[in-house]
Amino acid sequence: MSIISWIVLGLLAGVVAKILLPGRDPGGLIGTTLIGVAGAFVGGWISARFLDRPITTQFYDGATWLSAIGGALVLLIAYRILFGHSRSR
Repeated sequence: MSIISWIVLGLLAGVVAKILLPGRDPGGLIGTTLIGVAGAFVGGWISARFLDRPITTQFYDGATWLSAIGGALVLLIAYRILFGHSRSR
C-alpha cells in the first residue's frame, strides 16, 4: 500500500474505533488519523504474532481493516488507562 492508502486506512480505522469507544479523546482529525495508523501497525503485529494470521498489504482485505480497527481500539483503551480523563470538560 502507498502512504496515502495507509493514511486513509488509519483515518477510517481511527474514526470507527472512536465510534465504537465513545468518549473524550485527544485529537481531532490528525489525532484520529495517527491513532488509526498506529493502530493498523499494532493490530497487524498482534494478528501476526499471536493469531498466526499475517496481514496482507491489500487495501480491500477485510482482515487488514479488522486488525487496524482492533489496534486502534487497543491504543484508545491504553490511552484512557494511562491518562484517564486528563482533558478538561
